[in-house]
Amino acid sequence: MPRLRVHNLSMSLDGYVAGPRQDMEHPLGLGGEQLHGWLFATAFGQAMLGHDGGSAGVDHAFAVAGTTGIGATIMGRNMFGPVRGPWLDKTGLEGTGLEKSGPDEQWRGWWGANPPFHHPVFVMTHYLRPALAMEGGTTFHFVDAPPEVVLELAVEAAGGGDVRLGGGAATVRAFLAAGLVDELHVALVPVLLGGGERLFDGPLEGYAVLPPVPGEGATHFRLAGHG
Repeated sequence: MPRLRVHNLSMSLDGYVAGPRQDMEHPLGLGGEQLHGWLFATAFGQAMLGHDGGSAGVDHAFAVAGTTGIGATIMGRNMFGPVRGPWLDKTGLEGTGLEKSGPDEQWRGWWGANPPFHHPVFVMTHYLRPALAMEGGTTFHFVDAPPEVVLELAVEAAGGGDVRLGGGAATVRAFLAAGLVDELHVALVPVLLGGGERLFDGPLEGYAVLPPVPGEGATHFRLAGHG
């Protein structure tokens, strides 16, 4: 039975998984890049950047686990990019004729022409657009549906593999609240952000907390869910 898994979700000591005010210059919000220093210090993270080297210890093992056996990914629109509302921001375009045009679908994600997923990715958004096929086997599908329906689509597309649930925080919370997450890995990082996007905003029932595992740059916590 395919499982829904969350991996490498970095969280600050004060409970934030992204900083405030995400924009083009700050994809993870102000200060959010600090959360992922542990990941990019590993051999896995260095390979993502096209570099050699990096550590091969506990942090590396957790990073690698996030790609093992995954056949599809689900993410929220905030993870796909900073664009909000309709895909074309029509502010200031009144009287130009462009305010009557269709959505601007030029935004193709943060990851360049060859995203690191290499499988179907389902982006949850209220503003739909055609599927976006990229190099390397990644296709972004834009869906407006509740978590249960999106998970069904992803499971079918995964071809027998598991489904990975990406961010942002609101997306993960929605799937947790619905009891759909089978495994949640949080990397607790020794930084304070002071604001941003919180992962946990209330009691969480039906999940068992496994013993923490200290790594080189983060402490790894896992929640086992209903699967």
